[in-house]
Amino acid sequence: MPYLTRSRRRTSDTELRPGVGVPGYAHPLLAPIEWGELTRPGTPLHWVVLNVADGPGTRPDPHCLEAAGRLRNAGIRVLGHLDTRYGTRNFGELISDAHRFVDWYQVDGFLLERCPADHAGLPEVRRTVATLRVIRDAAHIVLGHGIHPHPGYVELADQLVTFSGPWSDYRWSQVAEWTVDHAPERFCHFVHGVPRPHLAEALRIARWQGAATVWITDHTDRGGSTDPWEAMPGYWDEFVSRIGTGVSE
Repeated sequence: MPYLTRSRRRTSDTELRPGVGVPGYAHPLLAPIEWGELTRPGTPLHWVVLNVADGPGTRPDPHCLEAAGRLRNAGIRVLGHLDTRYGTRNFGELISDAHRFVDWYQVDGFLLERCPADHAGLPEVRRTVATLRVIRDAAHIVLGHGIHPHPGYVELADQLVTFSGPWSDYRWSQVAEWTVDHAPERFCHFVHGVPRPHLAEALRIARWQGAATVWITDHTDRGGSTDPWEAMPGYWDEFVSRIGTGVSE
């Protein structure tokens, strides 16, 4: 079972309550039910990632404009998807995409997908995040490492994705000890391939490991051939219900 070697810092009442972070559905034309379900009252959403065409696309998309507008009118954060390609992405291209997201879709922040996780990548990510905060006031920045990165990254962004992968790995995963010095609101976990009978167990692991923002789905990546995040989990109602009311032991 996953474990901590030290007691996790207690969460205060002012910190973020457990909720859902949506890594990015398929285009609204392909997943209209999924996008529509997100604005249902009472859904414990922290944010939703908008990925038009591996980024903002080349021109404003009316369907994405409508979907983003509905979310923002409902008070839900919309984050633009920026692929850093593990630090190999040209800085100018990355910032140009960020400008398009803000200008066209009025996003509230950004998810930096495939973010570097080593110490060597810190300076460039620091430069990128600082520029993004200039482009968008009060930007909510999520670094999509998918693993536990060098602890220096926690000071750069609002949240870090410290797990992204299959249930077969997650159920035996271990949390980095340095994370216990930070509130659960700083961490996100994305888990795919979770069977319905193991949903409660997956949510307990997220709580034990101190991740306040989660996305758990029964869809799989089929060996890397599909995107498991594109569609709503088959147990969506149960998922959001357990998040909203707490996970029973």
